[in-house]
Amino acid sequence: MKKILLNFLLLSALAATAQETVYPTPKQTGSTVITNTTIHVGNGTVIQNGSIVITDGKIAAVGKDVKIPAGATVVDGQGKQVYPGLILPVANLGLVETPSVRATSDVQELGELNPSIRSIVAYNTDSKIINTLRSSGILLANIVPEGGIISGSSSVVQLDAWNWEDAAYKTDGGIHFRMPALIARPRGFGGFGGGGAAQQPAVDVVKQGLEQVDRMKSFFREAQAYNSVATPEETNLKFAAVKGLFEKKQKLYVHANTVKQMLVALDFVKEFNFDVVIVGGSDSWQIADLLKQNNVMVILNQMHSLPTLGDDDIDQPFKTPAMLQKAGVVFAINDEDGQTRGRNLAYNAGTAATYGLDKEAALQAITLNAAKTLGVADKTGSIEVGKDANIIISTGDIMDMKTSTVTDAFIQGRKINLDDKQKQLNERYKHKLGIKSPF
Repeated sequence: MKKILLNFLLLSALAATAQETVYPTPKQTGSTVITNTTIHVGNGTVIQNGSIVITDGKIAAVGKDVKIPAGATVVDGQGKQVYPGLILPVANLGLVETPSVRATSDVQELGELNPSIRSIVAYNTDSKIINTLRSSGILLANIVPEGGIISGSSSVVQLDAWNWEDAAYKTDGGIHFRMPALIARPRGFGGFGGGGAAQQPAVDVVKQGLEQVDRMKSFFREAQAYNSVATPEETNLKFAAVKGLFEKKQKLYVHANTVKQMLVALDFVKEFNFDVVIVGGSDSWQIADLLKQNNVMVILNQMHSLPTLGDDDIDQPFKTPAMLQKAGVVFAINDEDGQTRGRNLAYNAGTAATYGLDKEAALQAITLNAAKTLGVADKTGSIEVGKDANIIISTGDIMDMKTSTVTDAFIQGRKINLDDKQKQLNERYKHKLGIKSPF
């Protein structure tokens, strides 16, 4: 028993101390130049044998004939590919460490109406997941609360910080509305209950969902009236939290997958003139023209999944990005898989490229388009002069699992440490087993 307890304590100590020597990088000083490399700008443009000048955290120059400033640090990118830092548009990063351990989850509040909840103040910069994402090329993420119908506000963070104040890239940029199902489904696996006979839902799910939608509309009407008054007699934190929606300083992220849900979301656009982004959108291809007409963007939550409806093509999730691109809908690609925790983001985009999406458009879906859906495209998402130098360098195609290895990464010009817990454990057991060659 003592031996078992000792082993447990040693493993716990390893888990607690791994990554503790990976410090956030100080602010960039001077200039850094990445030379002789292939630059994927992120807006569809590819520059062969190009160079990038980074000064004071910003992209100062990019192109083929770039003058190298005196005293600059030179990074030779010969034979490598350079990309904008990838952006995870919807994540519970820093809010959930181990999904099966309740004590490590701080992602939701009680109640169905929580617009005043701010995910940013609960964001844990010491999460062991963060560095594994950086190793995959993900440099920014949108931290999203869960639970209820209106879950609260999300914030964009950069993944190299001491605390949430340092990490904040854009705070409270959107309110998250989780659309009721609006469709009746039989209970139990495959449409069957525990007794083997088909069962109907105990309540009218469609009626209940529409009532919830009506309550949300009433809430927004009251909030609109409240926020139209310069100095309200009483303070209402919930109404005040959505003021940015009416001023178009915030986006309304509607979590919806079916056509019925998305049509209801369009009602919010028409009645309140909100900037709406559909999150999920697995059946968005069916109403792509309507989404385009109403300037509604889409975040496709999970590429590697079965279709939402039984009569959809089995490979529909793979084809949807190309169909949205053809219709002119601005969309981003996400990875919400609870096992990969975002690390498959680039490979999801690669799957979309395999199923008809233009290769650079697939990259754009995890860089510039993701920045557009989050309202940060003026600062990041592409390698353009004046934007933050959020850049990754890979030995191969970042969207190809077999060839991509991120060798260098810069967040706001700072060259960050790409060590992480998984790499440390890999080295530990290679040492134990006497393995010298990489695997």
